[in-house]
Amino acid sequence: MTESPVKPNPAVAPPPVVVARGLTKTYDTGDSQVHALAGVDVEFHRGAFTAIMGPSGSGKSTLMHCLAGLDVPTSGTVHLGRTQITGLRDAELTLLRRDRIGFIFQSFNLLPMLTAEQNILLPSQIARRGIDKARFDHIIDVVGLRDRLHHLPAKLSGGQQQRVAVARALLNAPEVVYADEPTGNLDSRSGTEVLRFLRDSARDLNQTVVMVTHDPVAASYADRVVFLRDGRLVDEVAEPTAELVSARLLKLEEG
Repeated sequence: MTESPVKPNPAVAPPPVVVARGLTKTYDTGDSQVHALAGVDVEFHRGAFTAIMGPSGSGKSTLMHCLAGLDVPTSGTVHLGRTQITGLRDAELTLLRRDRIGFIFQSFNLLPMLTAEQNILLPSQIARRGIDKARFDHIIDVVGLRDRLHHLPAKLSGGQQQRVAVARALLNAPEVVYADEPTGNLDSRSGTEVLRFLRDSARDLNQTVVMVTHDPVAASYADRVVFLRDGRLVDEVAEPTAELVSARLLKLEEG
């Protein structure tokens, strides 16, 4: 009797893109120690847009920096795919960040003498990496920059400049994009545009996006919000609304 071939189970979720286990970060201030992270376990999956929130000093920016290899945790591990990034040497971390991680910061970090298109392509050119023209065209359409590609940053609005930064971060199909307060320097309309683009990139490009924000409205664009307090992961919300996020934050601040 011949055996039936084993079929993949569609209910089995793919492994997470980023995994942190037992993550701690301690700063020595001389007279005392500050525990910015105190044993964080968290995962981020492909095609998901996750916001990290918490009161001031909760450790959210420290967590993102440790996840992205921009800071070294005191203990614990971070994996990007099958690669344990904690313990990598500086040169290895530099290559990993260049090739496998995208970054979007509050300041747009565009070169003023380059056009929008040149700013988007620059990291790939520095890395001597070929450009996927189809992906480039798709991203430009997603972020709505088709008629602004040949403009210098000074001729772009703040929202358009941040969209250039988003496109630059997405172009090389990184395994994860980290966004640190990406709407902090934008007015509400421009901020809404950028948040929609981040949400659409997760859905349309199957991109993993992790965003640190203090804004409940910004967090409401995410698929999931994780909350930190005193360096610990203390709460999580799926399908967030601004009202629900505000209520959870207020509870954390009062507690």
